[in-house]
Amino acid sequence: MILPKKYRSITVAIALLIISLSILSYSAARLSETGLLRKMVLEIAAPVEDTINRSLKGLHDTWNRYLFLVGKEDESRRLRRENAALNGLLNSYREGYLEGMRLRELLNLKDGLQHRTVAARVIDNDRASLFKTILINKGTTEGLRVGLPVLSGQGVVGRIIETSWHASRVLLLIDENSNIDALIQRSRTQGILQGAGAARCNLKYISRAENVQTGDVVLSSGMAGVFPKGLLLGIVTGTSGTEGGLFQKIDVASAVDFGKLEEVLIPIPDAGPQP
Repeated sequence: MILPKKYRSITVAIALLIISLSILSYSAARLSETGLLRKMVLEIAAPVEDTINRSLKGLHDTWNRYLFLVGKEDESRRLRRENAALNGLLNSYREGYLEGMRLRELLNLKDGLQHRTVAARVIDNDRASLFKTILINKGTTEGLRVGLPVLSGQGVVGRIIETSWHASRVLLLIDENSNIDALIQRSRTQGILQGAGAARCNLKYISRAENVQTGDVVLSSGMAGVFPKGLLLGIVTGTSGTEGGLFQKIDVASAVDFGKLEEVLIPIPDAGPQP
């Protein structure tokens, strides 16, 4: 029987649907049972696949750890750079603070003087020379001249013995060629403080009858007009009478630590009083 033309399309569609359902049913039935060959393939493939997956996971983890360590190393280098920069900044601030403290001592000293003063920086400490001297970075351009006293916040440093336009050499009070008019603060006994080298001095021309004690403070007397009166020179460290002599042997330790001296102050007496 020949179907009408308008039903042919419907009939073809139904036939195709039935065929598709049949194929799906067959496939489902086949999937429910695994053949021997399939089982052997799965049995061999499973451990191989597991080994491959484990290896890939190990490589993945190793790569992640490598990236993590590289990141940590970069961070560590960055932190080291930052730490070095911060340490440098801290040292700079510390140096600034210490310099400020030293300059404050000089300012306090300056306030007690009646004349114009010039601050200078120590640029050389000639320890190897027979003469105990230092070099400072101020000279005649700033009004300095030979003979002017040189001071620090700790006490008397010495006096200028040589000068140029922008530098001056200072003879320290511990040099054997240095002689300064001095007095003992407690008893007001006067004498001459002479350098003895190695941060030591001798207080000379003190009568054996005078009572001098270890620990007595020695000041500048101001008698010669070079050093202002009342500046700290040192501390008595020992006394002994000279047998058959008129004077005592008095050892004095300088008040200034010359090994750590960095800044000094030079008063200029003839400059007139400070405004």
